[in-house]
Amino acid sequence: MQPETDPNRLLSLARQGDNLAREELIRKFTPFILKIASRLSGRFIRLGEDDEASIGLMAFNEAIDNFNPEKGISFLTLAETIIRRRLVDHFRREKRHRQNIPLSALDQAPGQGGGGMVAGIEDYTLVAELEDRRREVIRYQQDLAHYGITFADLVRGSPRHRDARERALACARVIADNPVFRCHLQEKHELPLKALEKELDTSRKTLERHRKYIIAAAVIMMGQYEYLQEYLGWKRGGEGCGLR
Repeated sequence: MQPETDPNRLLSLARQGDNLAREELIRKFTPFILKIASRLSGRFIRLGEDDEASIGLMAFNEAIDNFNPEKGISFLTLAETIIRRRLVDHFRREKRHRQNIPLSALDQAPGQGGGGMVAGIEDYTLVAELEDRRREVIRYQQDLAHYGITFADLVRGSPRHRDARERALACARVIADNPVFRCHLQEKHELPLKALEKELDTSRKTLERHRKYIIAAAVIMMGQYEYLQEYLGWKRGGEGCGLR
């Protein structure tokens, strides 16, 4: 029997515990991993010689475990994001990399045109992190559109009082932590109002008043939104619909 070669199939098998499929998937995308590591490092990264290559491979492996197709983000986008973040963490730990990166490699921010001369690795990694944050916000905006919600809606409809805001966030947490509520929201794009009334002992009127804010917060908690979750002070627990 010929070995499986389709990347999507390999990813599916790898997430089901097939170690051979995982190894083959990593092998196929090693050039992709090294390209990201080289671009972020500002020098050519060699497999088996540079720490950045090993960190990139481990980050790609981490992406396989964390990928959830129901989140609406492609696997390679998730993989690139995790690789970049793990390398940025590495550079921050290893101050010696400051001298190893040529200034010519720091002239551009990831995914952008000329950005001027950057003084050192601290500035460059900050720019890379800001770019990751920008991408995350754009992805969040696209996810909210599926629920008919815009950023302008959130500005207008956010709870004005702290206690109301905390109650809305608590409701969002209940949705994110409950597989039934989570799936209802993701599949029907609406709050499970009747069930939430019972679960939270909250009136339907209150839930409807802050509906968009609750949904927007729940989307952050359910998705691959590391920076926005940090902003909410919430750490991921549950996953999307179905079992992993």
